[in-house]
Amino acid sequence: MPEQAIPDASLPQPPMSQPAAPQPAAPQPAAPGPGKPSPQLVLALDFGRRRIGVACGDTLSRTASPLAGIANSAAGPRWDILNSLLRDWQPALLVVGLPYNVDGSESRMSEAARGFADELARRYSLPVRLIDERYSSLEAEARLKSERETGLRKRRLAKADVDAAAACVILERWFVEST
Repeated sequence: MPEQAIPDASLPQPPMSQPAAPQPAAPQPAAPGPGKPSPQLVLALDFGRRRIGVACGDTLSRTASPLAGIANSAAGPRWDILNSLLRDWQPALLVVGLPYNVDGSESRMSEAARGFADELARRYSLPVRLIDERYSSLEAEARLKSERETGLRKRRLAKADVDAAAACVILERWFVEST
């Protein structure tokens, strides 16, 4: 059998332009064994009046990746798109950002986010966790601007990109708080 060439790690490798896009859920492997929890896929949602940012991650790697920005309006979110995302990714849990005022009190937006979380739980029969999302959009925008300045991001920032990145921040916060 011929030998396969193995790339020499000391040689310069071509730079990777973007991390690989996350893929929808594959069938889950068998449980890891007694006393060890199975990794779970989690979707995070950054609820907004105009858009809802969506990110995914798993409890094993504890990392988050942006998925989409979904239109929202007074008539409600694009449930067809949310249905599709949940069907494709098959999350075990949903995390929704809960917007608080700077002083920690709740606002009208908090009430709307709670209503959205309740509707998600009702529609999809999944557990929904709420997490403080104060400043998540500012943090997300700063991350994306930094990526653009360093050349990791080539295109301009769209508002949907910021919303999806804010959902990543929300999910990362949930990973930290759920340990």
